[in-house]
Amino acid sequence: MPVQLLAVCGSLRAESSNVKLLQAAARLAPAGVEVVFFTELAVLPHFNPDDESVGHPAVKAWQAALTSAAGVLVCSPEYAHGIPGSLKNALDWVVGSGEFVGKPVALLNASPRSVHAAAQLHEVLKTMDARIVSSVAVPVAGRKLDVAGIVADPTLAGPVRDAVSAVVAGRMA
Repeated sequence: MPVQLLAVCGSLRAESSNVKLLQAAARLAPAGVEVVFFTELAVLPHFNPDDESVGHPAVKAWQAALTSAAGVLVCSPEYAHGIPGSLKNALDWVVGSGEFVGKPVALLNASPRSVHAAAQLHEVLKTMDARIVSSVAVPVAGRKLDVAGIVADPTLAGPVRDAVSAVVAGRMA
């Protein structure tokens, strides 16, 4: 049975450089590792602590995806010096339920200029007791590269491969 990692993109754009970076991570994953994408951030309801016991199907799917994953890869853009609302909303839904506790996480950043969101994401996940095993900026934003172009460039592929490997190794720690 393959080791399953969950890829979570903070961007809702289909052709985002963040999506492409995560798709490259999936291609660069070592043998025996499967990267599964959580693509339902947009359907999660707005977080309301009063609704935590309601059991909304999208929230249950988010929690189940996190629970079944051996580790998580997160790649997010920065909007107005912060984490996109859709990603922060998703994280808020699992603060109390604890799916990130002890989970190895790699933070990928497609734009080295995006420092505020990366720092906020690190702080939020650390507060949730995630184990951040890698945090790397991979400069793909604005380069008009497709996934194959990212995978083919050793200066980009190397750090992505290392981040994935760190999550795989972190699941055993």
